[in-house]
Amino acid sequence: MMSRKTIQLMKPLAALAAVILVGLMLAAKITSAQTGSLAPGAGAPGFSLKNVDGNMVSLNDFTGKKAVVAVFSCNHCPYAQSYQNRLISLQKEYGPQGVQFVLINPNDAKKQPQDSYANMQIRAKEKGYPFPYLQDESQQVAKAYGASRTPEAFLIVGSRVVYRGRIDDNTEENQVKQRDLKNALDLVLASTPEKIDPKQTKAFGCTIKWR
Repeated sequence: MMSRKTIQLMKPLAALAAVILVGLMLAAKITSAQTGSLAPGAGAPGFSLKNVDGNMVSLNDFTGKKAVVAVFSCNHCPYAQSYQNRLISLQKEYGPQGVQFVLINPNDAKKQPQDSYANMQIRAKEKGYPFPYLQDESQQVAKAYGASRTPEAFLIVGSRVVYRGRIDDNTEENQVKQRDLKNALDLVLASTPEKIDPKQTKAFGCTIKWR
């Protein structure tokens, strides 16, 4: 049987444990709200965001396309940087076949100044982006899609997401063995999106810099 002194000593520890538990639960709730799940087959959330040319671009602008690839990306992340040229090549290859790529930067520029709108404009010009590069300043689009990494791709056909996740399996292009996004695009253009397998892969990269 515990002494009164032992019980008194344990009370502050129990209170501290309760505070920590509440904090962890709140953190988990915030993380869940920021990076909710959007499974393949779900409707693609609409968006209207500012492009680096100053014009607003919406998902509805591409209604006539066979597919839209929304890629959450940014300037500063080394992972995102390693995929810049690959995304440019994919747009040039698949653009004539009716596919439109769109890059969306969801990062808080106050936390990561390299991802500011002005720096987005510089990067798009330097790389000669053949696709829109949009700023998700409110981060609401990233949350709606459940994005958590840069880069992270969402392949949209009609009004639905048919694939989400990584672009391929290696940041080093000469070591890529599985081209997940490219394979999914080929199946979409062959009118067999139901054959995409897997329909979801784990994106790897930098975490989105939430407010």
